Amino acid sequence: MSDRPLVFITGASSGIGQALAAHYLRAGWRLALVARRGPAMQSWLHARGAHAHGHGVYAADVAEPGAMAAAARECLKRQGLPDVVIANAGISIGMDTGSARDLDVLARTLATNVTGLAATFQPFIAPMRQRGRGRLVAVASVAGVRGLPGQAAYCASKAAAISYGESLRSELAGSGVSVLTLCPGFIATPLTARNRYPMPFLLTADEFARRAARAIASRAAYRVIPWPMALVARALPLLPDGLFDRLLARQPRKLREGE
Repeated sequence: MSDRPLVFITGASSGIGQALAAHYLRAGWRLALVARRGPAMQSWLHARGAHAHGHGVYAADVAEPGAMAAAARECLKRQGLPDVVIANAGISIGMDTGSARDLDVLARTLATNVTGLAATFQPFIAPMRQRGRGRLVAVASVAGVRGLPGQAAYCASKAAAISYGESLRSELAGSGVSVLTLCPGFIATPLTARNRYPMPFLLTADEFARRAARAIASRAAYRVIPWPMALVARALPLLPDGLFDRLLARQPRKLREGE
């Protein structure tokens, strides 16, 4: 195994995941990249001349725990135990609870954004504990702080991700394995490109990755990026329900599946 550190990143074929992969590649880390689109990740590595330098690509869907367990086993066998595991994969689809078909949107969103976190971390926890060192990073969202109209599935999943990260951090206290919950604000990615509402403090994915890597290295437990969104995240829960509802009443909704 190489002496260079190893980072395991899900959702690595685009957006935040790909930007994080690029950041760590430039920093000299080995990459273990996971997404459903294996060929896309291989092409991305090849374009950077990095396909044969200790990196690995694993095609898997985080919503399928068996597939994630297999990807983790293959990573451990081929590349060794990661120093950092970033559970980044996520989906965001508008939801109307009055539509029966959108119940499936809720189920898929929770499976990817919540169960996918646990499925990503689970295979690495025991070996990290045995080693006495490791860093688990749960990518949640500021959208998990308070429910937004038309985004019930996404907001619920990210609220669960925040609570999950906090629970896991407490469970692993004293083991040498630390947990960071990252809450991005608005980041310019394919996930946000079709949003029909204002996106204050919008960051590029590359800038987010730079700041996220700094937070990961700092051993922080919870971080909102960018920092102005941290102020928003603190203020939103303090707004009276009536005022909150009025402020959002006329905001455009997130596009639903098929729109």
